[in-house]
Amino acid sequence: MNTGLYYSDDCSCMSVDRIAPKKRVVLVTGGTGFVGSALKDVVGDGKWSHSEDEFHFVGRADADLRDVNEAEKLFASVRPTHVIHLAAMTGGLYKNMAYEVDFFRDNVAINDSVLYCAHKANVCKVISCLSTCIFPDKTAYPIDESMLHAGKPHDSNLGYAMAKRMIDTLNHCYANQYNCNFTAVIPTNIYGPHDNFDIENGHVIPGLIQKCSLAKEKNEDFVVWGSGKPLRQFIFSEDLAKLLLWALKEYDSVEPIIFSVDATSEVSIESVARMIASKFQFSGKIVTDTSKSDGQYKKTASNAKLRLLLPDFEFTSLDKGLTKTIDWYEHSKLSKNNNKREID
Repeated sequence: MNTGLYYSDDCSCMSVDRIAPKKRVVLVTGGTGFVGSALKDVVGDGKWSHSEDEFHFVGRADADLRDVNEAEKLFASVRPTHVIHLAAMTGGLYKNMAYEVDFFRDNVAINDSVLYCAHKANVCKVISCLSTCIFPDKTAYPIDESMLHAGKPHDSNLGYAMAKRMIDTLNHCYANQYNCNFTAVIPTNIYGPHDNFDIENGHVIPGLIQKCSLAKEKNEDFVVWGSGKPLRQFIFSEDLAKLLLWALKEYDSVEPIIFSVDATSEVSIESVARMIASKFQFSGKIVTDTSKSDGQYKKTASNAKLRLLLPDFEFTSLDKGLTKTIDWYEHSKLSKNNNKREID
């Protein structure tokens, strides 16, 4: 069996007049993770994708994408015409600070393997997912796409941020040398069902949800790490999934695009904690632990480019998104408890 890379007749990086195939075969790396699961739900809904499209949601069990040989075998097996690249080593603020070398090396290896294999396999388009943490720490606000390489990222995300920046560099290099249609999207802080609710290693909203749930169960204070003052723009995972499918069909520029709610929707961590407490009907004390780092104070992003191209897109409100996320969390927690009782 030949496990080498195939060369598609439908698209070629060397072809200026690239014609997309009638049927798209979409490889979703990181497809079993947080955003991949949201994308799978939205694809299943059928409103944002074509019924003839074929999606392959793959995860770490299918291939270790740090290894280019495993990546090559995966591409040869799936034979994608398009790639949505979500695979990454990820984690919350404190995990990023503790393992910055690992975040840099693992993510650089993953991204290099995926883009190299996509080029060799002549896929029509690759959309990679970045993060607003890649933007400079010291910059003017609101941030826009042109500021990506205008300064050093915040130290708390240095390894991860620089690895993600290199995707944009590679996209431009592949476009310049091979005329590849590789691009990237830059979402703000993502939250929603299927996230990692681990307090130590998860992102801010799932971590706060877990903390509030435990505080209510144990009749303890709800402790928010840091001062609670930093500001963030949050995008619901299902909204991001819909925008990824839009980009798959409509967005062909090598220049990245920010996916974000409006700057006026920016909210403090403390405010989010209070919203979560209200939804849990938590009546105890909410306290801040200022011995913990705040990370970057704010990274206000402009969505002007997105609004120009997609002016009527309706984002899920934070209030509604939190309700959906907490409902999913509680249902998942109940299912795990029921399964544990059955095993016991």
